[in-house]
Amino acid sequence: MKVNITKDDFLSLCKDYNTIPLYTEILADSETPFSIFYKLKDEESQNVLLESAETKENWGRYSFICKGKNLRFYQKDDTYFIKDGDTITKGTSKPLEALENLYKSFKFYNDKTLGTFCGGFVGYISYDIVKHYHPIEKYKKTQKPGLDIPDVDMIFTDFLIVFDNLKATIKIIKLIRVRNPEEDYEKALKDIEDIIIKLKNNKDVSFLDINNKEPDLKEWSSNMTKEEFINIVNICKNYIENGDVIQVVPSQRFHKKIHTNPLNIYRALRYLNPSPYMYFLDFDNVKIIGSSPETLVKIQDDTVEIRPIAGTIKRGKTQEEDEELAKKLLSDEKEIAEHVMLVDLARNDIGAIAEPGSVYVDNMMHIEKFSHVIHIVSNVYGKKAKQHSIFEVIKHALPAGTLSGAPKVRAMQIIEELEPTKRNIYGGAVGYISLNQNIDFAIAIRTATILGNDLYVQAGAGIVADSIPEKEYLESLSKASSVMKAVSVAEASREL
Repeated sequence: MKVNITKDDFLSLCKDYNTIPLYTEILADSETPFSIFYKLKDEESQNVLLESAETKENWGRYSFICKGKNLRFYQKDDTYFIKDGDTITKGTSKPLEALENLYKSFKFYNDKTLGTFCGGFVGYISYDIVKHYHPIEKYKKTQKPGLDIPDVDMIFTDFLIVFDNLKATIKIIKLIRVRNPEEDYEKALKDIEDIIIKLKNNKDVSFLDINNKEPDLKEWSSNMTKEEFINIVNICKNYIENGDVIQVVPSQRFHKKIHTNPLNIYRALRYLNPSPYMYFLDFDNVKIIGSSPETLVKIQDDTVEIRPIAGTIKRGKTQEEDEELAKKLLSDEKEIAEHVMLVDLARNDIGAIAEPGSVYVDNMMHIEKFSHVIHIVSNVYGKKAKQHSIFEVIKHALPAGTLSGAPKVRAMQIIEELEPTKRNIYGGAVGYISLNQNIDFAIAIRTATILGNDLYVQAGAGIVADSIPEKEYLESLSKASSVMKAVSVAEASREL
């Protein structure tokens, strides 16, 4: 088996680095990212699948299958926990600072042949960590119940499998945390060989029949009534009329008991709603399934990117209809005004951590076609200033303006006042922090949280001065519908 580093070179690298990636590359033209994830997932590890469909017609080049067993960071409220093997360390800190301190302990050998994501931490950051960084807590009227999950949960990728969808190859990457160099190298070789054996021997994925079952809303409950949501919309409109804010994004959380394997829900969501960010996180008692169209923040080689999406219209049945609908969308003054506001928010977020004069907008207000809708999208970039860490970038980007409103802090205060429960993952982020200083996080929307047989999905609506409460209520239902439909399809499917 050919690997990227010889034993002698590895032993030499151990003098300067404590974390070294060892990998082999093999042809995998009989596999898919999902089949590899399915074959490798086990109860002993935390397992993650990250996929991407850039548009309905084009899949992203790389998919990532991650396995983590030994090192995990998670935080609840003010207390963080670091589980390293059988040892658990806990302390009190703001969540991103505690995670950054752990990240800094890695002296990583950056093999340039590995690409953007070469291993590191992968998981989620909840919306609710904003209370650590912004003055919103005092606006909370009552103690807010939430789901019994951490506010931050990130696993260290003992193994990262990079699936190249263009070449149909996989890189099997073992991140070696150096303890005993000679033993570590030999064990890593064996671990990589074991992965290949599992891929050859483990059972294949079952087929699913395809159906078009629509969700029955009677099977779903919400954390508020329709009247309560409409009342919240009216309160938001009063704040807007009084000049407190320009926009607020209140949300409601839906719940359903499920009667199917969560893997099949992911498969149905992937089929129904392919998106730039698709993910399945299998962490002990919680599973996170999502299909998000929107980047929270991305860093590649110190270039920071945020891609505001605002302005939506359903796709037509033909290319000609699509073009007419796109023109209609770009002539909608309300949609354009909201989009420009979110571009300004993105410029401000990046500007806070970027080198002076480096922030710019590329491809302003262009049209992108997704599986079911057409969006207006802009790309905002900036060069990260050396004095700011990648964790400071995350802190400034979270939450996205599309999930809070503008101005952001006042909008968050109003959300804290009005919503009856914690948001947990909704409006937070799902993605990775690579040891080579690159990050890529999706906004956690169109995302299900599964605890046992309980599935939760949350969705909101952007309230502005001329919002019609009834329509905004229906908008929140519409935004939850992709997950609801995936559940219905999965529950009605038969494994073949």
